Amino acid sequence: MTEVKPVLMQGNVACAEGAITAGVRFYAGYPITPSTEIAEHMAERLPQVGGVFIQMEDEIAGIAAVIGASVGGMRALTATSGPGFSLKQENIGYAIMAEIPCVIVNVQRMGPSTGIPTAPAQGDVMQARWGTHGDHPIVVFSPASVYETFYLTIAAVNLSQKLRQPVILLMDEVVGHMREKVLIPEVGKLLVEKASDEIPPDWKPYDDKGLAPLVPFGSGHYYHVTGLFHDESGFPSGDPAVVSRSLERLHGKLEKYRHEVTFTSYIGHKEPRVAIVTYGCTVRSARAAIKKAYWQNRWPVGLLSLQTIWPFPAKEVEALARQVEMIMVPEMNMGQLVGEVERYSRGRAEVVPLNRYDGEMITPDQIFDQLRRWFA
Repeated sequence: MTEVKPVLMQGNVACAEGAITAGVRFYAGYPITPSTEIAEHMAERLPQVGGVFIQMEDEIAGIAAVIGASVGGMRALTATSGPGFSLKQENIGYAIMAEIPCVIVNVQRMGPSTGIPTAPAQGDVMQARWGTHGDHPIVVFSPASVYETFYLTIAAVNLSQKLRQPVILLMDEVVGHMREKVLIPEVGKLLVEKASDEIPPDWKPYDDKGLAPLVPFGSGHYYHVTGLFHDESGFPSGDPAVVSRSLERLHGKLEKYRHEVTFTSYIGHKEPRVAIVTYGCTVRSARAAIKKAYWQNRWPVGLLSLQTIWPFPAKEVEALARQVEMIMVPEMNMGQLVGEVERYSRGRAEVVPLNRYDGEMITPDQIFDQLRRWFA
């Protein structure tokens, strides 16, 4: 991939530019701290590329407009923070059931309720997974840097289109507002998946046999769109066989394409005794602690950073638990993803949470001190 000179870019702006690079041409939303810069940048940039920006009357209308634009054939995105994310949940569930692609960005802030709008937190992890009701599948990415924000936004748009389902980009205030260099590829050098113009003669909008393409309304193919359980043509059905088959197909898409959905990275000792598992801005502190513990002190430690948090990288965490004696899970909340780490460690390694929930980041020293107590 050919890359041009580095560009100094804010995280929220990188999200907007990544979306535009991936072909997003519709944005509807409502301004809310700390995500507002995404809306501001999209308002400026979308008209320049032939897109449409609409500031809606509220968060519910924002996600509803995005769903409508997607059914009409546009790649669409909206951005919000915790309170707005709560308001979007019913329509996110609708998009999951109706298999309508869209991307929802949540730049997390300190909560509950209004909380501290300008303070960082990672308190929406479980809401991103289970915020809407029912046994639904979901894809959630969590970038740790401005660079990752740009590329994970592109991945979110591509995978949303391919899998025909909503994808959530779970950012946080630190990553959204920091500025770092991003290497932007030349125009045309990025892999942006395009929808096929060829519609099979036996096309059904909800085909059990595979990933049926979403055909935009008004293009000559008519089908029913509903939040009810439905058959292959989209018409409501309460048949138990249809219901169970529909849920299995929704979840089966993520399992079949797990290798394309799951992003993780590992640094540190090849045979660690202790490992850190974390995500989002906390990865930055963990990297600094690992640098001091491994490269300076030569302790056998490693860091597994999760760019995908849902579906949870179970295989990667289980493999790590087979190697180590202890896994530390730093999170800026009272403990959310640590439960999944415990679940998939299956008792093979001790799992130790490290939590901070006062509106400040977990520092490298806090993580290092935990490591030092283990190796003392």
